[in-house]
Amino acid sequence: MGRGFKTLEVWRLAVTLSVRIIKITERPLFEKKYGLVNQIQRSAVSVPSNIAEGDERKTDREAVRFFYIAKGSLAELQTQLIISAEIGLIAEDELAELEDDCRFIAGKLGKLIKSRSENPR
Repeated sequence: MGRGFKTLEVWRLAVTLSVRIIKITERPLFEKKYGLVNQIQRSAVSVPSNIAEGDERKTDREAVRFFYIAKGSLAELQTQLIISAEIGLIAEDELAELEDDCRFIAGKLGKLIKSRSENPR
């Protein structure tokens, strides 16, 4: 059950990534191309949102379910960023930084999932 999602480092990192993604997709270059802006923003915002929702759930089993959803949203975000780079909306060096951030957050989520799965409350 809720341990204070705002205290979770992974949540703070995911919020920071979401804000960065929103700023990137507000650039004129994106101009609502291929519906990517909405999809990318929704995926990015979904990560910290699901971490927060999971942490506030009654049981760790419920929490872990939402942490897995956050991981899925992170993979979706990475896919959309790769597509954006492939069509020239994001520079390769920026994509590499964003992918590193996504991998780091995914690793933190994995550890959180493991911890909450092994020590349920």
